[in-house]
Amino acid sequence: MARPAPRHDRDAGGPADLLAAKAAVRDEVWTAMRAAKVARFPGAAGRIPNFTGAEAAAQRLRDTEVWQAAGTLKANPDSPQLPVRQRALEDGKVVYMAVPRLADEQPFFALDPARLTVPPRQAASISGAERAARRVALADLTPVDLVVMGSVAVSADGARLGKGGGFADLEFALATAAGLIGPHTVSVTTVHELQLQPAGTIPCTGHDVLVDLIVTPDRVIDCRPSHGPRPLAAIRWEDLTEEKIAAIPLLARRRADAGEAPLSL
Repeated sequence: MARPAPRHDRDAGGPADLLAAKAAVRDEVWTAMRAAKVARFPGAAGRIPNFTGAEAAAQRLRDTEVWQAAGTLKANPDSPQLPVRQRALEDGKVVYMAVPRLADEQPFFALDPARLTVPPRQAASISGAERAARRVALADLTPVDLVVMGSVAVSADGARLGKGGGFADLEFALATAAGLIGPHTVSVTTVHELQLQPAGTIPCTGHDVLVDLIVTPDRVIDCRPSHGPRPLAAIRWEDLTEEKIAAIPLLARRRADAGEAPLSL
């Protein structure tokens, strides 16, 4: 019997109708990818889909001016972006990769290509990073030029959906508050063409981070003309459940330091 797909939005906060609308878009994408057989093991549902053509999308990103100008990346840890992380290390870029679900007091892996003792492809995987990278706190990071985000769905206006846990948006907001991400930092996602949605069809809230570039195996879509200057990312405490805050040590500590949860940080 096939195992049920994991759910990542069970502790998500926000209006129920909005969460349901987001879940519906995810289900449509996962179903389409499964039908077209373009999702690699272990399947698309419940995940950032490890899509066929991820290597080609990584190479297309590698050919962009944005990539060539970047010295430091912050990247998600999911499988479809492993080729991106690998190529970054091969190109001499420092990569900060989030520990899955930020579930650690030191929630980032720091991968410095000058200090690697294993090949870049091995170091770029989660298991490889656990052995080859340093675990670091947010305060140990340096400013990043490029943020690589995984997506379930994304549209040409820059709206994106992850798995539903909200971790990419939280990482972005935390890094922004720490001065590591600024107005000139570029955000990018690599996806399959089937993950693309029409502009205006992906529901967004105030905490959702817009992407600047979408890269597929076939093309690069610049979203910046559509969404203009990206709004300053901030932690919206009212959209976080107590379960979510308790599960992420960095969030729990920030709220404790503040004394009480403000409306935004």
